[in-house]
Amino acid sequence: MAKLLYVETSPRKQRSASTEVARAFLDAYRTAHPADSIQEIDVWKLDLPEFDEVAFEAKYAGIEGRERTPAQQAVWNRFVALAQPFRDADKIVLSVPMWNWGIPYKLKHLIDVISMKDVLFTFDERGLLGLLGGKKALLVLAKGVDYSAGSATAPWDQQTPYLKVWLNSIGITDITLLPVEKSLYGPEVDRSSRDAATASGRALAASF
Repeated sequence: MAKLLYVETSPRKQRSASTEVARAFLDAYRTAHPADSIQEIDVWKLDLPEFDEVAFEAKYAGIEGRERTPAQQAVWNRFVALAQPFRDADKIVLSVPMWNWGIPYKLKHLIDVISMKDVLFTFDERGLLGLLGGKKALLVLAKGVDYSAGSATAPWDQQTPYLKVWLNSIGITDITLLPVEKSLYGPEVDRSSRDAATASGRALAASF
């Protein structure tokens, strides 16, 4: 039995293209893999600690081998707890809308507080070593216009490269992309794009 973690990052819910396509994928996944478990995280409902001075020092205490103060240890424990679902999962699905050519700030906040040495990665003289090797990820990526390779706006896409680099940094290299593009081209194009991505997602579910 495999464990799948689904991370939802759009606050739009029913109107969200990334959420709509991801949930269609999950419905098909449940049918194809009835023995697997699915854990869901909505980043908008998470209590994420501020990355303030205490949090910063908690991070660097581990890097520098210093003992943490009680306050630092408390925030460190929250970092570890937030990262645990990613450590436990065999498969990770993220549904992510593009915001200002990047990702929603809530997702960036989550990534910042869980991407810690000896939690999701480590490093030594060999360089950065991700600790989540062997897992696979699906990125359902909603974009308002066409950012496909060769398009005039392709260089503006900071959403896809950032998420791929982050996943690679924590050891995940088996990454599937499921784009939902052109949502700003009008209702008909938006609907057609969602339908096409939904069909692709459902077809992918059996082999994911």
